[in-house]
Amino acid sequence: MKTLENQTLLYDEDCPLCNLYTTGFVKSGMLDQNGRKSYCQLSEEEQNFVDLKRAPNEIALIDNKAQTVVYGVDSLIKVVGFSFPLIEKIATRKPIHFILKKLYSFVSYNRKVIIPGKIKEENKLQCIPDFNYKYRFLFIGFALTATTFILFGYSNLILNFPKSTITRELILAFGQIVFQSWFLFKFDRKTILNYAGNLMTVSLLGSLILSPVLILSLFIQLPQMIISGWFGVTVFIMFLEHFRRIKILKLPFYLSYTWVLYRIIALFLILNF
Repeated sequence: MKTLENQTLLYDEDCPLCNLYTTGFVKSGMLDQNGRKSYCQLSEEEQNFVDLKRAPNEIALIDNKAQTVVYGVDSLIKVVGFSFPLIEKIATRKPIHFILKKLYSFVSYNRKVIIPGKIKEENKLQCIPDFNYKYRFLFIGFALTATTFILFGYSNLILNFPKSTITRELILAFGQIVFQSWFLFKFDRKTILNYAGNLMTVSLLGSLILSPVLILSLFIQLPQMIISGWFGVTVFIMFLEHFRRIKILKLPFYLSYTWVLYRIIALFLILNF
């Protein structure tokens, strides 16, 4: 594999996802051993030619010799494309590049709610993406849709539950956002939407955990004990993840208990109406 030398990717050290793929570039040999650097460790010289407002939103690739910078999906295309020219050729075609750019923005602007990490407040520079309402609502909509359809399928596997409908699952999935928002009325809109993004990530995580059983049920008939037990394990994992995120976001701890309360109310309504 060819190594792109004298190039440095600036990554968000508080983002586990960013840490993972930039480390992968170095370990795979796509970048040399100095091919990644935390945005927070930018030198004063580098700050003179790196766009400090753009770099937190779009990962920056610095050419150390020319002191030029490529941003966003173009920086990733350049890294991967150096080892795989065919990928670069395909990715730079206008329709493909447009889609990749939108997908990159979708992930980048939502990375703090997809995989949150503890922010080291002592750093002078913070690699925090701008709050983008459009991409936050798109992410919530995406997670809401995926959760709705997977829960619709899984609920119909539990024989003790009344037959599910897409409408019911959509109302239940969206209802948790409304319900939990009542307990955040003292906070500003961005804080509520940031929490809503994390809340839907937890729901999406739960849906992904349920998916293997849902897929397996298409081929074999599973015992109700396995189906119900796996659902219970999933809810417990979701609770732990929700609790972890509440601590990271420094929001009131009671949100995890109102999260449980909502599910108890929802279960009561499902079984009795």
